[in-house]
Amino acid sequence: MNAQMKELVAMGAAAAANCHPCMDYHLAKCDELGIEREEVAAAVKVGLMVNRGAENAIRKKARALLGEATVED
Repeated sequence: MNAQMKELVAMGAAAAANCHPCMDYHLAKCDELGIEREEVAAAVKVGLMVNRGAENAIRKKARALLGEATVED
């Protein structure tokens, strides 16, 4: 995996993890490597999709454990 791909993966992972400092760091690295913002945005979009999937799964688990009324949307 080349450096550009590693930084795009890192940007997606940072978005999925809700890590603001990581996003700042890896965006600067993407800029240093000359990665187009459209590519960075696509990587972040994938990370946000992963994040939403994880959020939905944990909400479902919490509802199963605690009852529907205890977990708000």
